[in-house]
Amino acid sequence: MTLPLVERNSVIAQTRPFSRIAVIGAGAWGTALASVARRAGRDVTIWGRDEEVVRTINERDRNERYLPGIDLPAGIRATTDLAEALAGAEAVMLVTPSHTMREMGRRMAEHLNEETAIALCAKGIEAGTGRLLASVVAEEAPGHRIGAISGPTFAHETAKAYPTAVTVAFDFTHEDRLDPSDSPAARFALSLSSPTFRPFISDDLTGVEIGGAVKNVIAIACGMMTGAGFAENTRAALIARGMDEMKTLAEALGGRRETITGLSGAGDLTLTCSSQTSRNMSLGIQLGSGLAREDCFEGRPVVVEGELNAKSVMDLARRMDIAMPICAAVYHVLHEGADLDATFAHLWSQPIVGEPRALDIVIDHPARVTDLDNLAGAFA
Repeated sequence: MTLPLVERNSVIAQTRPFSRIAVIGAGAWGTALASVARRAGRDVTIWGRDEEVVRTINERDRNERYLPGIDLPAGIRATTDLAEALAGAEAVMLVTPSHTMREMGRRMAEHLNEETAIALCAKGIEAGTGRLLASVVAEEAPGHRIGAISGPTFAHETAKAYPTAVTVAFDFTHEDRLDPSDSPAARFALSLSSPTFRPFISDDLTGVEIGGAVKNVIAIACGMMTGAGFAENTRAALIARGMDEMKTLAEALGGRRETITGLSGAGDLTLTCSSQTSRNMSLGIQLGSGLAREDCFEGRPVVVEGELNAKSVMDLARRMDIAMPICAAVYHVLHEGADLDATFAHLWSQPIVGEPRALDIVIDHPARVTDLDNLAGAFA
C-alpha cells in the first residue's frame, strides 16, 4: 500500500544536499551527529582532541569513552588534525562546548572554503559579552553562513537511530526568501535526513538559540524542586512559566515567540526537564537533595551547560531589563550561595499577575516572602 503524502499548499522543492560534512567535536553529541550524517549518505570526517577516541572510531566504529556499547555506522573518518577534518568540507557542524565557540571559530577560519556553512550544535550565551553563539562565531569566521541545529535530543538515543526530530535554523537572506530550497537551512536539513532523523527548517536563528540556552537553566530549576521532594505539579509549572521566560527574552532580541513553542524550545525544554539523563536536571536534583556543589556527580568535575548559562542568561536579562524569575532563582542558588528553599519560596510568593501579557494586573501575594536570610526551610 502506498501511504499518502500530507497535503501542503506549496510545491515540493528540489534541494541540494551537502556531500562532505565535517563534525568538529568527538564527544557524545558530536559522534551522534556524525552518525546521523553518515546514515544519511554523507562523506563525514570528525575531529577530536583525544587520540584514543579517534583511534577507536577509525578502527572499531566505536566511541567507547562517550557512547559506550554503541556501534557507529561504518565509514566515519576521525582525526586530531583540524585542517585535515575541514579540508574540502562543504558544511561544518561545530559541536564543542559553548565556552569554546570563540576559540574554535578562530581556529577553523583559516581552513574553511569561502562557501562553507557552519551549524552550531552547542547551546549557550557567551559569558561577559551576552552575545549569542552564532554572533560569536561569525565574528571569528567572517563571511560564512552561521546557523544552529537544536531540539529534543539525547546523544545516545540519536546514535542508536531512535526516531529524532530537530530544528535547523539560519537567518534567511533576500536570496533565501526567493529560493528557500537553496538556503543553508534547507540544505543542512536534507543532508541529515534519514528514516529515523527528521529535521525541520527555521529562519529564526535568534529564537532557536535562546531556546537552547535558557532551557538548560530551567532544567536545573526542575531538578532542584524534584530533589527537594516535589513532583509533577511543580515541574509542569516550572516548564510552562520557564517557556514564557524563553519567549520574552527571544522576542526582546528580535526572535519570535512562536519559535519557542517548537522543537528547539518546548520540545527541548520538556525533554531536558524530564530525565536525569540531562546533566542539568541531574545537577538540580543533587543540589535539591542537599548535596553541596563540590559533592555532586560523586565529586567529578562535570561541566553542566546550564550552570554556566545561568550567569550569562541573567547578565543578558539585566541588560535588556527583562524579568526572568525562574532563571534568577537558579542563578542566586548557584552563583550567590542563596538558600535553595528560601529562594524558591520567594519565587512562589511573587505578586499575582495575569498570564496573558495583555491582562495588566498585579496583586500582592498573601504569602509573599521578603526576608530570604531568615527563611531556610520555608519551602520544605
